Amino acid sequence: MRIGELAALVGISTRAVRHYHHLGLLPEPVRLANGYRDYGLRDAVTLARIRRLAELGLSLDEIHDVLADDQGKELREVLVGLDADLARQQDMIAARRARLAALLTEPDLTPESAVSPELAAVLRDLTASGSSFATLDRKLLALMDTVATPADRDQVLDLVRPLIEPDALARSHDLYACLDDLADADPADPRVAALAADLIALIPADMAAAMIAHSDAGWQGWMFDEATPAQAEVFRLAVITLTERTQ
Repeated sequence: MRIGELAALVGISTRAVRHYHHLGLLPEPVRLANGYRDYGLRDAVTLARIRRLAELGLSLDEIHDVLADDQGKELREVLVGLDADLARQQDMIAARRARLAALLTEPDLTPESAVSPELAAVLRDLTASGSSFATLDRKLLALMDTVATPADRDQVLDLVRPLIEPDALARSHDLYACLDDLADADPADPRVAALAADLIALIPADMAAAMIAHSDAGWQGWMFDEATPAQAEVFRLAVITLTERTQ
């Protein structure tokens, strides 16, 4: 089967197939005399498993490890693994639908209604100051919690919980107030660098590592879209400083 037929069978694009080849997740198949790749059933099963594992939230490195374990297995064993992936995905979908059903029974829905009870408790303490910037932060955390897998949701909670310890919570509220004061400031305002240093001192090590690892991901785009230039500059300087410390 040709690459287009393989992609259509699994339900992804030919570009994605080539990308998985480039990453080494999908082995290159034999080529015909005319140079075209010739895919078989095993390739289709491998590609389907890549798709399902990605949908379950595994990273590319984790998917690589799973597929490496598949190399020495018979096709029947690999199919059993794919079936297990599908079963887990069905369980995740069922859990999300149950969560949505519970939300739809609430008479008054707000953006924070969709978050888990655990994160709702954290948000209540963290944003109780009434800060305008805290409201933006709450929206980001609520979005992350809503779209995250259960494992990712637990990770978000683990990262945020240290900020609601009594001492850290008071410092968090002070930081929010200072960010509010920067709403109309210029990014070159001297308070920006000082506040970036305060932010670095406040955030836990695990959260700092996550900020560095995802510095090019969606949260930073949100920061530049929703926050004022001076507020966004605080986080940009903090990430730069944290990154330099790890090098």
